[in-house]
Amino acid sequence: MVNYPIADMLIRIKNAQAVRHEQVLIPFSKIKWAIGNILQQAGYVAAIERVKKPAHPGSNKKTEHEYILITLKYEDGMGSLNGVNIVSKPSRHMYVTASQIKPVRSGHGIAIISTSKGVMSSRDAKKAGVGGELICEVW
Repeated sequence: MVNYPIADMLIRIKNAQAVRHEQVLIPFSKIKWAIGNILQQAGYVAAIERVKKPAHPGSNKKTEHEYILITLKYEDGMGSLNGVNIVSKPSRHMYVTASQIKPVRSGHGIAIISTSKGVMSSRDAKKAGVGGELICEVW
């Protein structure tokens, strides 16, 4: 069982890119979908798609589970996502105000923040003048 699904998602993306996979499949949740969209807009992943997959081929259950299919992006043979820093954890939530939002890796990365106006990148949160829970930093 995964204790922190957001960290699991980010590490799956990073590991899949390290072994040069084309795509990675992640169990669906609304916050993971929002984070995936931010990563796509920032250019760290090529595409994000919501897919349904049957439970197990041999089981009697006819339920379908939703997944996020992320197509990874490579530039000159290197992955676009170089690193991830998970800031907020279930044991320790980190909050920032709009004035406390700092550039990640001298502006070469982004932070993902859960605000009262939804999940957004640090650049968008700073423009909107809102703070919130600092989920992670990617570069």
